[in-house]
Amino acid sequence: MTDEQLIQKFEEYYGEGEAPRLFFAPGRVNLIGEHIDYNGGCVFPAALCIGISAVVRANNTSAIEMRSLNAAEILSIDLNNPIVSCGNEWTNYPKGVIVHLQKEGFALQGCQVLFYRNLPEGAGLSSSAALEVLTAQMLLSIANASMKKSHIAVLCQRVENQFINVSCGIMDQFAVAMGKKNNALLLNCENLNYQYFPIDLGEFSLVIMNTNKKRTLATSKYNERKSECDAAIAELKKHIPLTNLCEATLAQVEMYLHDPLLIKRARHAVTENARVHAAAKALVAKDLVQFAALLSSSHQSLKNDYEVSGIELDCIVEESLKTDGCIGARMTGAGFGGCAIAIVESAKVALFKEKVLNNYYHKIKITPSFYESKIGEGVHEKKIYVPH
Repeated sequence: MTDEQLIQKFEEYYGEGEAPRLFFAPGRVNLIGEHIDYNGGCVFPAALCIGISAVVRANNTSAIEMRSLNAAEILSIDLNNPIVSCGNEWTNYPKGVIVHLQKEGFALQGCQVLFYRNLPEGAGLSSSAALEVLTAQMLLSIANASMKKSHIAVLCQRVENQFINVSCGIMDQFAVAMGKKNNALLLNCENLNYQYFPIDLGEFSLVIMNTNKKRTLATSKYNERKSECDAAIAELKKHIPLTNLCEATLAQVEMYLHDPLLIKRARHAVTENARVHAAAKALVAKDLVQFAALLSSSHQSLKNDYEVSGIELDCIVEESLKTDGCIGARMTGAGFGGCAIAIVESAKVALFKEKVLNNYYHKIKITPSFYESKIGEGVHEKKIYVPH
């Protein structure tokens, strides 16, 4: 759907009036550095050009109405009344943002909103973070208020932690807010220091592959893994001074942890953090073979030590690595379904997709999807073209 078509849909729902405004927030793909953002590690995400758009118009009241072309539920609230979370509807994410913006003291304005998402939900490309960051940026702009994008990311992480009750780290919201065209973002999740790294894959392409297995266990297992890592660092702190799990060395993990499960979880965190730094160096050196090999090693760690991949993700990664032209692949996102990524020779991408699709379907009986997306900008307002 084009921006013009979305604006037309908005006017069908809400009628004509003052000129609406158009905002966009991208999904994100994490190149490497999975499940270590809440362990104080470094991650390496990039914003996509697919995401969520929102058309909005202020209505000079205290009422907010939000609709989505992708869902039936409608959010209707009065800013003067308290908001509570309920159910699993998409509306909980904008509700949580409103609650936390009001806690920060912002005087929000009533408005009418229409969302449209061309980002697959539950695929590990951060559709919830995109919705949160988009809502915050849009409502602040409508209220003639401002907040640094990095602060918006932190606020939206609090929405996840305290309103949605998912113990996520900062990576998704930060990448959606702070993404930069044609760049990956090396982010230290402990202190929020960050650095942009230009992405130049040369004769290779980044292929995003959706297993089309919805991440039904992701939320519960996410919180479970967080608890296991908390237990690991609590035990390590009895022996060595640490701020977070990713500060530990592999030798310390093996020396001071005795529970086999906690050893595996901590080993993933420590080795994955090291792979992130190695991957950034490989990208700078344009050593794509090494970069891709690190992606494959990451998947093995997520599969064997962190145990968050699953049959579908393992299959699509294995089939990718067996296919001519692919030099590395791994799951991306929380796991238990969702997406994987592969580094593939550009000239062989079409054949790669065909073979992976056929082989994956033969084994899993689900047809995967493939996405073409360049690396794009973080959340922003878009200009609306008005024909003369």
